[in-house]
Amino acid sequence: MTYPESQLLHTLPILLICDNLRDPGNLGTILRSAAGAGCSKVLLTKGCVDAWEPKVLRAGMGAHFQVPIINNVDWEAVPNYLPNDTRVYVADNCGLYTQAQAQMSNKASDYGWVCDRRPLKFHKYEEEEENLESAASKGWLPELEVQSYDSDWTEAPAAVVIGGETSGVSLESLQLAESTGGGRLLIPIVPGVDSLNSAMAASILLFEGRRQLRVRAEHLSRDGSYH
Repeated sequence: MTYPESQLLHTLPILLICDNLRDPGNLGTILRSAAGAGCSKVLLTKGCVDAWEPKVLRAGMGAHFQVPIINNVDWEAVPNYLPNDTRVYVADNCGLYTQAQAQMSNKASDYGWVCDRRPLKFHKYEEEEENLESAASKGWLPELEVQSYDSDWTEAPAAVVIGGETSGVSLESLQLAESTGGGRLLIPIVPGVDSLNSAMAASILLFEGRRQLRVRAEHLSRDGSYH
């Protein structure tokens, strides 16, 4: 598939990875935001709803023809689609609480980005629950640095992982973030408010990444004009 020249000219070194996103409306909205922000491509890992499902197409409002979408990707193959030196960041709604609790309890249930109303309870793949618990008990569950979503995370090419609201992020996404020197991006919300949905979180992070790149380009332009 070919894409509009205007779209290619505005493509940014930001890539989106959708991790087990199953809601068609959310995925379509996320694709629309990815196209609007100028993402270079969107990867859908196995377990995601089909990007070409009618409800996804309707919610995407033409985004499918504005940004490259790669369906049904195994986690083992994800690095093949990443530019050199890409750092992977996992979206995190409750990272500061989570990190503190994880250090004390070392429980796998303390990892993920989608909170529910029960304090410090997080969703994960049901089929991976035993693997996550085993990982935690053996001490090799990835420990990722938590940083605010508006801190500078676009110095190198970046990939952002968004997990589904039901299942959250996978162990593979955490391992990939650790191996690439990435981290967890915290979107703070006020106490007592339930978490943002996945489409809202993706939009905030992608357009924050776009803002950071624009500001850096403006600084470089000003610095160059002084010489």
